[in-house]
Amino acid sequence: MSSEFVRSTALPHLEARRSCQENTCYRPHAHDAFSVGLVEAGTSVFTAPSGDTVQLRAGDVVVIAAGQVHQCNPRRGPWQYQMVHVDQEWAAAQAVGTGAGPLLKGVTVLRDARAHQRFLEWSELLFSRQPDGEGRAAEAETIQRGFRGLARALAEAAPVHTVLGGGDDALLERVLPVLQRLRDDETNPRLDELARLVGLSRFQLIRAVKSATGLAPLAWRQDQRITRARHLLRRGTPVTEVAHTLGFADQSHFHRVFRAHVAATPSTYRG
Repeated sequence: MSSEFVRSTALPHLEARRSCQENTCYRPHAHDAFSVGLVEAGTSVFTAPSGDTVQLRAGDVVVIAAGQVHQCNPRRGPWQYQMVHVDQEWAAAQAVGTGAGPLLKGVTVLRDARAHQRFLEWSELLFSRQPDGEGRAAEAETIQRGFRGLARALAEAAPVHTVLGGGDDALLERVLPVLQRLRDDETNPRLDELARLVGLSRFQLIRAVKSATGLAPLAWRQDQRITRARHLLRRGTPVTEVAHTLGFADQSHFHRVFRAHVAATPSTYRG
């Protein structure tokens, strides 16, 4: 397993990765960013928020809106891929006039040579040496221009698979106190206690949270913790401090959970 990460000096919210994996490496998870990925080699199985699976092959491009629970793992043998994450609002602003608006919701799988090529061009730009100081404005403009070109190509490609975004808003509002407790409480709240907060049984709560978010309560909590961990690590926070801040039992536990969500160690991710 190997992973390489790069972040833009001009657009701090942007993160790109190149990875080669061979074993099952991802639990169901979501990103708090708009994501575009490309399969470079091998095959993998992508599980959409609906639970549907799509067999991905080299050249496929996957577009994932922020907050969409998904999972992707190698099918047989090595699987090489790239993924770029950007702020959802930034992506929406850049996509105006490109026809890519519908791609900002849900999950879309594309199998299109032009979209493939535009992604590679944009990714190569991101992985090239980043200028500092006065070059940042020019860098940001170049990245924006590359993203708009990619967005046009994505919009013109015929989707292989599409899952519309959006959960059950009424349920989300109902379980919001539970989600706030799961997110903010460093302890591990009992399901019975959480269920009482919103007047549901333990099993009703599990079903409600999964319908609203795509994940069961404790899985949602872990996913949120890892999202926070990524932000802290990108700022340069030491791994031990991140593990302590987020209430993990020890660094080893944090390491295991982080790898299951990110397919890289916290140290590799921090850089």
